[in-house]
Amino acid sequence: MAMARGTLDREQVAARLLDASAKHSFDPVHEVDWEQPQPSDLFYAVPEHVSLYGTPLWERMTPEQRIELSKQEIVNIMSMGIWFETILMRMLLKMAYERHRPESRHVQYAYTEVGDECRHSLMFIRMIETVGARPYGRPGYLNTLGRYVPVLLQGAPMWVGTLMGEEIVDVMQREMIRDERVQPLVRQVSKIHVIEETRHVSYAREALARRLPRAGRLEREHARLVAAESAVVVGEFMVNPAVYRRVGIADPEAARLMAKRNPHHLEVKRRAAAKVVPFFEELGLMGGPTLKRWRKSGFVD
Repeated sequence: MAMARGTLDREQVAARLLDASAKHSFDPVHEVDWEQPQPSDLFYAVPEHVSLYGTPLWERMTPEQRIELSKQEIVNIMSMGIWFETILMRMLLKMAYERHRPESRHVQYAYTEVGDECRHSLMFIRMIETVGARPYGRPGYLNTLGRYVPVLLQGAPMWVGTLMGEEIVDVMQREMIRDERVQPLVRQVSKIHVIEETRHVSYAREALARRLPRAGRLEREHARLVAAESAVVVGEFMVNPAVYRRVGIADPEAARLMAKRNPHHLEVKRRAAAKVVPFFEELGLMGGPTLKRWRKSGFVD
């Protein structure tokens, strides 16, 4: 029996990604120079990416305080990445276990991506330790929600949530790689992550584009809701008051509100979403009541 066209396309995509993985995968334990110096005058993120950049509070900071804030914010992003990638690994394993033949290229690539994400999480943990920081925790409600995400997000919602977690950080890291004001260690870690995440984004985009045409109305509406709510969660992570507390800012909540209203920060967020939002629009996943949540996230006007 001939394979359905959608299945054939899925297998072709997975075969291509498996080949790319064989040629362009990294072991960060050995391929990142963990002993390299961290120059005291370099930032840990693109300065313009820092949430308070350009605000009155930023103008009052010393150069050392600005650099420390950039360090704590990249540690916060890495902590978010560990949380997200752990959830993604669980979703991929659940999908492979329950729904597909293990000999299919699609499932083989899912297992390959789990391996990538495991290495990424270990890389992020080691980077946090190497810069002399501690990971950030999560609000209790997100910690609880994360336990149930692999059950709640299946089909199109799973791929939508995956893309929101991957594409925002990917855009920001691409800018880090090119910016010589950023610590070499951060740029090296970002480069490895970007190269491997390119495959993950392709896998999720292809899967979502295949799934939506045969999804029912309930699944499509669920996917639309997940896109908007994921945007809110990512947006809130980017202005974590615990970051400001560690830096020594007297009123962390006031700093969070200042960052959320900061035009520079909003511009960074909209630039970071400049790939994923048009893709969702093309698939009919933007609009309606969820636009209010997108606006709350700061990723769209």
